[in-house]
Amino acid sequence: MHPDYHKVVFQDSSTGYKFISGSTATSEETIKWEDGNDYPLIRVEISSDSHPFYTGKQKFTQADGAVDRFNKKYGLSN
Repeated sequence: MHPDYHKVVFQDSSTGYKFISGSTATSEETIKWEDGNDYPLIRVEISSDSHPFYTGKQKFTQADGAVDRFNKKYGLSN
C-alpha cells in the first residue's frame, strides 16, 4: 500500500552538487556514493546550492509594502 521509501542521490544539474536523502522517487540511472553503495540518481534543475534565496543572489523587485508606504506618507522612520 505504501510506496517504497529508499535512499536516493539528488544532483543539481547546474552546479553538480550532490546530496543523499530518503525518497520514493525512482530512476534507472545510478551513482556510486561516498559509502561505496550504488543509489538511484535523480537530477534536479535547482537545489539549495543554486537557488538564489540560499546563495544570497536573490533580487527583490517587489514595490514598497504597505507599511513602508505608510511610513513615507506620514514621515515616520523605522
